[in-house]
Amino acid sequence: MTIETAQWGMTGRDQNGVMPAVGAHTPPDEALTPDEVSHQPAEKARVDMAANFDTLTALEAESIHIFREVAGEFERPVILFSGGKDSTVLLHLAVKAFWPAPLPFPVLHVDTGHNFQEVLDFRDRMVEKYNLRLHVASVEDYIADGRLEERPDGIRNPLQTVPLLDAISEHRFDAVFGGGRRDEERSRAKERIFSLRNAFGQWDPKKQRPELWNLYNGRHSPGEHVRVFPLSNWTELDIWRYIARDNVELCPIYYAHDREVYQRDGMWLAPGPWGGPRENESLETRSVRYRTVGDGSTTGAVLSDASDNFAILAEVAASRLTERGATRGDDRVSEAAMEDRKREGYF
Repeated sequence: MTIETAQWGMTGRDQNGVMPAVGAHTPPDEALTPDEVSHQPAEKARVDMAANFDTLTALEAESIHIFREVAGEFERPVILFSGGKDSTVLLHLAVKAFWPAPLPFPVLHVDTGHNFQEVLDFRDRMVEKYNLRLHVASVEDYIADGRLEERPDGIRNPLQTVPLLDAISEHRFDAVFGGGRRDEERSRAKERIFSLRNAFGQWDPKKQRPELWNLYNGRHSPGEHVRVFPLSNWTELDIWRYIARDNVELCPIYYAHDREVYQRDGMWLAPGPWGGPRENESLETRSVRYRTVGDGSTTGAVLSDASDNFAILAEVAASRLTERGATRGDDRVSEAAMEDRKREGYF
């Protein structure tokens, strides 16, 4: 047996012994015969493989593998979908993972009542586009009936934890997909892709499980659930490169537009039902866009003229601040603000 024949016989691998990415394949009319493979120059094969297997392809393959792993291992998964860019990419990957079959699990939005209207409209449009089953847990309802109290600062992001955990318990979800990325914030940087939450929905960083290669441990006891983060290894730049490559539809709030804003604590905030400028603050009409979208009372815009994906790519590549560090007031409470919330059951 020749070396070439032995290489060809490695099922599922190419002539270099490499497994292809999930979803990656050579179209039938372009497939090579074993004889043709044996005469391909090794250098050309390496160049071709590198051209067809870039970073985005690898990240996409990993995320799709995670979605399929969860679908096979858990009974009642759900995707957290807010209409933001990360959850939109997450939804796009989930649809790809099971296409042409419909998405086999529902989506959940924890609505603070302080969301930008453009984001809610986009959420509803995506639900209709993909014929999704949408569950909404409303912070506003919890405040109205006394189960939660409004915070003195008016910020509602921390109030999402109780409605989230109640929704998980009510619908008996055992796996909850989130769009968190490790480059966003330090507590997310150390969290596993499969993140076990106890019966109270709490996270203990000291009890995380090892994750070797692409092996994930979804074992959990009754009452516990697992948070799953398929975008863990993506960066903000990866997200925007993927949006540009796959032409992913996004909420228009992420692109430059004219908006009335006022400056507070170094952030450009927009007025809304959550409040507006104070006595020493004045409204200005500026060209802005949002790098991240959350509670309108604490999410700042950035001054920008980037109105398309490629302009945003250039802008993000030049930035020296993460999107949360630059625009999320609720993360400025303390250095451990996000970890403290996650320990209580937050996203």
